[in-house]
Amino acid sequence: MPDRILLVEDDLALGGQVAETLSQAGFDPHWVQDGDDARGLEPDDYRVIILDLMLPGTYGMDLLKRYRRTSEVPVLILSARDDTADKIRGLELGADDYVTKPFFPEELLARIHACLRRPNLMNTERIVVGAIRIDLERREAGASERALSLTPIEFEILATLARRKGAAVTRDALVEAALDPAQENSRRTLDVHVSRLRTKLGKDAAQLETVWGIGYRLSEGT
Repeated sequence: MPDRILLVEDDLALGGQVAETLSQAGFDPHWVQDGDDARGLEPDDYRVIILDLMLPGTYGMDLLKRYRRTSEVPVLILSARDDTADKIRGLELGADDYVTKPFFPEELLARIHACLRRPNLMNTERIVVGAIRIDLERREAGASERALSLTPIEFEILATLARRKGAAVTRDALVEAALDPAQENSRRTLDVHVSRLRTKLGKDAAQLETVWGIGYRLSEGT
């Protein structure tokens, strides 16, 4: 059965070309042209998501954040915006790749195949990082064989770090995932929540490391 790919692109000419390219390469493309329509889809129904940023309805970056709350399906951003800040923000929010328009069909297919070769970071609803366990479906967490009583924000911070275990996650990315980026002093608020989370982790708090000048990292511990 061919791999199903979600294509979210409002440009009719380009979307048609990409869908045809995918079909000819043996994929099963599902093309939607509106961000609101894409918002209601289940990301894990697809092997790869190709996502434009400038969409009618829900903005592409907001779709990416929504998908990353529940899924680690590879997301490839396809955009005419080549601003470095957009690229960095997309990658920080969990995109696997960023392709700028115009592009060659062969390049797009090569990027898709590269995404498919990468291991799925969240092929289960449960993530274990050292002594810390997270059940994403039930929204429950534990450490050293005991349950943790976390607020929704604390859980989202821990889950975001666990999905990228061992990697530094920027403060901005954590704010985007767990807090309101428009809120004043959101970075300072994030640090307060991380401090409380460490207190609840107790002896396992050393796994939640500060990466100076960048953000935080969840390590396996010793």
